[in-house]
Amino acid sequence: MKRELEHNLTTGSIGKSLVVFSLPMILGNLIQQLYNVADTLIVGKKIGPTALSAVGSSYALMVLLTSIVLGLCMGSGVVFAQLYGAKKLEAMKISVFNAFVFVAMSSLIINLLSYVLLEQFIIWLNIPKQAVEMTRQYLTIILGGMFFVTIYNFIAAIFRSIGNTIMPLIFLGVAALTNIALDIVFVIFLNMGVAGAAWATFIAQALSALCISIYFLMKARYLCPNRRHMYLERSIMRSVIDYSALTAIQQSIMNFGILMVQGLVNSFGFYASAAFAVVVKIDAFAYMPAQDFGNAFATYVAQNYGAERFDRIKKGVLATLKISASFCLMSSLIVVVFAREFMLIFVQPEQTQIIEIGVDYLRIVGASYIGIGVLFLLYGLYRGLGKTQMSIVLTIISLGSRVALAYLLSSFPGIGMAGIWVAVPIGWMLADAFGIWHYRKYAQEMLRI
Repeated sequence: MKRELEHNLTTGSIGKSLVVFSLPMILGNLIQQLYNVADTLIVGKKIGPTALSAVGSSYALMVLLTSIVLGLCMGSGVVFAQLYGAKKLEAMKISVFNAFVFVAMSSLIINLLSYVLLEQFIIWLNIPKQAVEMTRQYLTIILGGMFFVTIYNFIAAIFRSIGNTIMPLIFLGVAALTNIALDIVFVIFLNMGVAGAAWATFIAQALSALCISIYFLMKARYLCPNRRHMYLERSIMRSVIDYSALTAIQQSIMNFGILMVQGLVNSFGFYASAAFAVVVKIDAFAYMPAQDFGNAFATYVAQNYGAERFDRIKKGVLATLKISASFCLMSSLIVVVFAREFMLIFVQPEQTQIIEIGVDYLRIVGASYIGIGVLFLLYGLYRGLGKTQMSIVLTIISLGSRVALAYLLSSFPGIGMAGIWVAVPIGWMLADAFGIWHYRKYAQEMLRI
């Protein structure tokens, strides 16, 4: 069973290993995006633009909050992968216990604070007046699922650290199908409105957490800490906190910037808010494989770093760049050509203002997906090397310039919302340029060659 669960990335063909390892992650995120799209599609078509605005604004906030938890789990996963690559299973078990204590406590604090600050979030996001009550109702329910999100992502991080991306995919698939089925029942048949969409997500998250926990305890017990591993070890806890906290900061900065952009878009009115709710889903769907490929690359780098296979890391940089760039260019072509058709999937044809705003966004941002594809690979490279602070620097450059330019350019009457859209690829390109320059200058030091 151990060999069936594990996938060692320190040997074999680099390109093949990365593609095989990342495919389940891509499929998993594809499934996740599908049920996010199902939420948006069902809410937009069945309830209307007001609900679409409410769910879209709530989605931006939930992405910020869950990104912190996801960052904590991803950072912990780097520690697990490095210890696994170095064949230090006992130390890995101790790190799993230490990481769980830290991540669980952090998640609980985030969850409590999110409820306390709920009304402030609603004010700060400039939610259109007609969507405020629906937003409050949706968030009150869905925030309760944060605990389940933490459990699922933490155990998924353990599996991914040993090269197993299949099991997280299976349980995510269960959650996605459950969410879509319950969306149809609660929203369409029972007319529960946005509350129905929220309860569907809540129940699906609980199910995925329960299923992956049971499987982990039954089939992967050799990775589970025993009583002798259950103590706080200072050096390991320090590593866990350093990696996970920095990754969480990087993830939260990225999504905090997006949240600021959401507030700016909402200030342009109801139609802009509704359009943005749709395009961020299309965006996420379009560049999602590049994001997962970057996350897979982080595990690849971490395992090889732990095994001191620095030559494979250097070769892996070029291999992943070629694969990711090819995908992003193809994705850009599809989104630009079919921008209007994608908008019509979510919005009724008579909602012409929403459609036009969305098409403008997709044709500007969609043409530049290679920028974020390269950025995801840089995040993965630096995270896998344990240089998570560089991921934070890149995020600050990307989001800082994006937010600053968005507010600046959109203030000019002749530019308006187009300034927000143009700022996105500029931010990506600036971060890419700095990240590549830093790698080329300091590769010898980072890879000990």
